[in-house]
Amino acid sequence: MFAWMNPDALQKSLETGLMHYWSRSRKKLWLKGETSGNTQRIVRWFADCDRDVLLFEIEQTGGACHTGYQSCFFQELDRQAQPLPITESKAFDASKAYEPK
Repeated sequence: MFAWMNPDALQKSLETGLMHYWSRSRKKLWLKGETSGNTQRIVRWFADCDRDVLLFEIEQTGGACHTGYQSCFFQELDRQAQPLPITESKAFDASKAYEPK
């Protein structure tokens, strides 16, 4: 999964041990899994050599993608940028995870 963080998201993630992100579209901090229950527990984390990118190794509960797949990168493309058949099975039923409450 690829997502944005701001200083508040990083601080909250390190305090709780669960991944928090900054939603640029909603302009708010969010806990991954707050709606679906598919949380991400921090195992360890890394900074790149320039210290401008962070990489978190996490333990995923359920799928990471809001569409129900384990990963947000389930759609492989060919060299002409055309989608190939999806071979991954969904990890959870997104329509049930995001039902209005």
